[in-house]
Amino acid sequence: MRTGMNLLLWTAHVDDAHAPLLAELAEAGFDGVEIPLFEGDAAHYRTVRAELDRAGLACTTVTVAEPAANAVSPDAAVRAAFVERMRWAVEISEILGSDVLCGPLHQALGEFSGRGATADEQHRAAEALRAAGEVAEGSGVTLAVEYLNRFECYFLNTAAAARELVEAVGHASVRAMYDTFHAHIEEKSQVGAIRTVAPVLAHFHVSENDRGAPGSGQVRFDEAFATLREVGYDGWITIEAFGSALPDLAAATRIWRPLFERESDVYGEGLALIRLYAASC
Repeated sequence: MRTGMNLLLWTAHVDDAHAPLLAELAEAGFDGVEIPLFEGDAAHYRTVRAELDRAGLACTTVTVAEPAANAVSPDAAVRAAFVERMRWAVEISEILGSDVLCGPLHQALGEFSGRGATADEQHRAAEALRAAGEVAEGSGVTLAVEYLNRFECYFLNTAAAARELVEAVGHASVRAMYDTFHAHIEEKSQVGAIRTVAPVLAHFHVSENDRGAPGSGQVRFDEAFATLREVGYDGWITIEAFGSALPDLAAATRIWRPLFERESDVYGEGLALIRLYAASC
């Protein structure tokens, strides 16, 4: 088990100005960080990798689908753009040394059809993700598709749906991830949801029900971590929280009020919680 901290709490674009932050997180005891991928070229991310090396940190990566590069779109050109976006993200992930590229890769955030997922959308998503898996094959990067709550995404909202999609994709480079925040909204229990997704689970996000400091809210982390041990999960456990530092992201994630006093509260309390419950993961 390795511990990580998602850098979206501070920035959507990591550069050498974040070197002190990387050092701070390494000093706190994290094994790595989660690097957001929204823009930038190979040369830029080689400098980021150098900063990670200086801090002694490994990393995972995170990105999202976009309206113009959307796996569920009925437009073949948009689905092709999705595959090319995944090609870029996989290339950058390789440069960074990331072994997991996670996030809602399947559908553009905040876009709704007014109904649930259709069979045609499921078929298109599986086909596009299979093509993305072929891009990732041999790279050492696993694509971990994240299901979101119904208020952010209509296509994939539960552990059962995520497992069904990954099994339909049928490619070893495409797996699923689990986020305690989304599960708190959509699932009957953390235990049942983790057991359901376990056969395809490749990444795990620790996030409180209000996106504040883990352990300060209602998520039953004791049950979640006990179930991770039960199913034999041994991958990354990464903290994700959002604040007001990034206005666009705060708007997208509906962060309207302060959820913690300091960012250090989030990663300090979160890491302590992981060490408390996941020592044997």
